[in-house]
Order: sequence, then C-alpha cells, then structure tokens
Amino acid sequence: MGFSKTSLSLLLLFVLFSSSYATSRITHHHSFSSTPKFSPNQRAEKLIKSFNLLPKDPVNIIHGDHSIDHFVPGKLVEKKFSFFSDSNGPSIEDLGHHAGYYSLPRSKSARMFYFFFESRKNNKDAPVVIWLTGGPGCSSELALFYENGPFKIANNLSLVWNDYGWDKASNILFVDQPIGTGFSYTSNEDDIPHDETGVSNDLYDFLQEFFKQHPKFIKNDFYITGESYAGHYVPALASRVHHGNKGKKGITINLKGFAIGNGLTNPAIQYQEYSQFAFDNKMITKQDQADINKLIPDCEVAIKTCESKGGESCSSALYQCEQIINNILSISGNVNYYDIRKKCQGPLCYDFSNLEKLLNKKTVRDALGVGDIDFVSCSRVVYNAMLQDWMRNFEVDIPELLEDGIKVLIYAGEFDFICNWLGNSKWVHAMGWSGQKQFAASKTVQFVVDGTQAGLLNSYGPLSFLKVNGAGHMVPMDQPKAALQMLANWMHGNLNRTSI
Repeated sequence: MGFSKTSLSLLLLFVLFSSSYATSRITHHHSFSSTPKFSPNQRAEKLIKSFNLLPKDPVNIIHGDHSIDHFVPGKLVEKKFSFFSDSNGPSIEDLGHHAGYYSLPRSKSARMFYFFFESRKNNKDAPVVIWLTGGPGCSSELALFYENGPFKIANNLSLVWNDYGWDKASNILFVDQPIGTGFSYTSNEDDIPHDETGVSNDLYDFLQEFFKQHPKFIKNDFYITGESYAGHYVPALASRVHHGNKGKKGITINLKGFAIGNGLTNPAIQYQEYSQFAFDNKMITKQDQADINKLIPDCEVAIKTCESKGGESCSSALYQCEQIINNILSISGNVNYYDIRKKCQGPLCYDFSNLEKLLNKKTVRDALGVGDIDFVSCSRVVYNAMLQDWMRNFEVDIPELLEDGIKVLIYAGEFDFICNWLGNSKWVHAMGWSGQKQFAASKTVQFVVDGTQAGLLNSYGPLSFLKVNGAGHMVPMDQPKAALQMLANWMHGNLNRTSI
C-alpha cells in the first residue's frame, strides 16, 4: 500500500479562491480594477501553505518498482492494523480498524486508499458512513486526525482517542480521492479524473467491492458525508449510488441519506451572497459591498456560459467569479477565511503539519502496509485536474433524491466565509422540489446540545438545514460534540432531539 503526497487541508475549492490572492486593497475611493489572475498552481500552493503543509511531491504518481503489488483491476486488498504498538494498548483483534487499497477497474494503474473503522461501541448494526474531504485534492486523513476520526494527534505525535469521533455513532470509511490524493496513487496521470462523473464512478466501483468484501454490512444503513468541495462529491456520489440501486446494478447499497458541511454546491447562488455575508460580519463597509456587487452580473453570465458550453468556459467562470472573493479579502486583510473570528499569521492559518510527520513515520507506514509510497496531504495536480468542474451546479442532482425519500442534511458553521452558511441557506431554499414551499415556511428551531443552543435548524420531510453556532469551516473540529450529536440524531431521524 502507499501514501500519496501533497498537502492541502480539507477545505475545498473556495479556499483556493480566497487565499490572499488579491494584492491591491479596494476601498470605496477607487473603482474596481481586475484583480490579478494567479495560476492554479499558485492558488493551490497558497492553500497548502495556509495549513502549514509541506508535501514533498505535487501528486502521488509513482514510477519504477514502488507499486505495492501487481495491478489487478477491481481487486481490493485490506489489512487490519493498530496504531498502538505498546503492550498495554488494544490489540488488532480488539480493534475493527482496517486500511486498504482498491484497484480501479477503469484505470491503467490507479489504486484508491481508504481507512475503515468499525463502530467503537462494537455495534455491528450501526450505519456505515463514508467521509469525503474536499480540496479538490486533499486527503481525508485531514478529517480523520483533526475532525471526526477515532484519534487526535498529540504534540509528541502520539495518538489519543477522540471522545467525539464519528465511529461512536457509525462504522466509518475515510477515502483518499480523487486518485493522486493522500495515499491513493497511480503510475499514469491520465488516471486522475477531471469531473464528478469520473469521481462518482470510481467511488461507486470501490463501494461495490468494499461491500462484497464486508457482506455483514450490506444490510446496514449507508450515509455519504463530506465538507467543502465535497459539496460536489457528495451529491454526485449519492445520485450515482441511487441510480445504480434503481437499475439493479451490482450490490444494492442501502443509501438512506447524505450530509454536506460548509460545501460548494450551487456556485451561481453562493457567489451572490459573499458580499452580504462580509457586510453582515463587518468585513467590509456598505460602500464596499455596493462596489463589489458590480462584479456579480459578470460572474452570473460566466456561470451560465459554463453550464451551457462547459470546457474552458468553466475555467473562465472560476477566474471571473473569484474576483468577488479576492476583493473582499483584500479589504478584510489577514482574516482567516475559514473562521473569521481568527487571523492568519502570514500565510499560516492553521498548523496541520503533524499530519505529514505522523503519516511518514516508518512505524505508521509499517502498520498500514503502505511501503515507501509518500503521503500527499493535498495535491495541486489533482486540484488543477478539476478546474473545469468547480463552477458546476450539483444541486441539480438533489431534488430527485429528496422525492425518493433520501434524507439530505446541509450544515454550516456560522463563522466560515469561504463556503458560508448564508450562501448555503440560499441555495437550499431556492431548490425546486415538491416540499420547497413547506421547507421555506418551516419554523426555525433550536438545535440543543447539553441544554444549550448549539445551532438553528429548519426541516421539512427529508430535507434539513442546520446553522452551527461557534464553528467555522470545519464544524467537527470546532464543535466536535455538537457534530457527533448532529450526525447520530440525524441518522436516527430526530435531528432536533436534545441528546445523542
């Protein structure tokens, strides 16, 4: 097995836009000039640096004899492991912890890496949850070790149990995708997908083989989750699984719902709300907002052109619309666009460097069986490969799923700028489905944790929207207890219950 390599954080695409790319401070005394257009590599590098990640390579493409074994399309190879090597720690037999590779059948040599953690409570009937980190091109190990996985990384690189890991409520998969991300690797760059069709087909094929290898979980409820750029991945995969089930193709996956945290899903609506969110949170003045709003019509036209023509027009839409974000950030200074309560120190907004240190240790590599393949925390090559995918609207896949009873949860931390709650709320309310009017008229209720309001919730039928108090882009990192309660209660059909 092998680790991929670059480094990014799980914050997705918007992160890239937002970095501190705009170099000229805009005020109402000056008319807007076009902000500098940075290359995708420059944007990706800024994103990686903001998380203090230093990947050795830009993508996990191996050469020579570094592959784990002979490539057999459709083959899944998995092993049990334990990160705890001392005699007092739990044994491999005590832990349902697995790591594996799946050889993608449509590829020349691509292997997708994953972790699978069985329920910590040893509840074999617990739902199976898959988590997808954004970027695009960031490893799901970012979430595993800093958000909702079983462990947290201590300063000395030892691991401690996460009291609010989602394995307490589910059996959970963390997948490194698209290919080239994290420990997933290939020997041929053509294996890297460029759109959600490729991404969702790869994940669907993986899930088919995973459940074939773990038949005792086939009957369990299945949920798809993720954040940031997973606002694309999650609905695309949910649609792919649902259509596979309806077409009676392969194993029927017991899909019950999907959840997106601070995601980019419908750019045409979400971009319109950046200036309002910024003004509401005193990042810009009213005059700044009026000036920035002059950029919105061109952005809207560019997105419509992307939707109708595709191709390079979608890259152009990205460059056009990012001026909205860049101008706001040039005014607001060194604000942390993932959590506006915080400031960034130079290029550094978070320090996730221990992740790379841990996963490149020989003892960890040996435990996982990944050989000498490097870990790529975030890949700028994968990032670039998805350039024409970013401005696509993936809300369009959701109404059919709602009508067929698939539960949908959109949640967002209140202090995230880059995929803010306001833009997410707007597209959820604007989505056309049979319950649209009832959802819009639904009463906003408190989401309560330990007797205290932890968020504001709107629900109707299978659709829920939750604004989470005291959280930025990474809700499970900022509000871990609330995030675990949210997941557990939602999966059990009672999101507004006051305890797990």
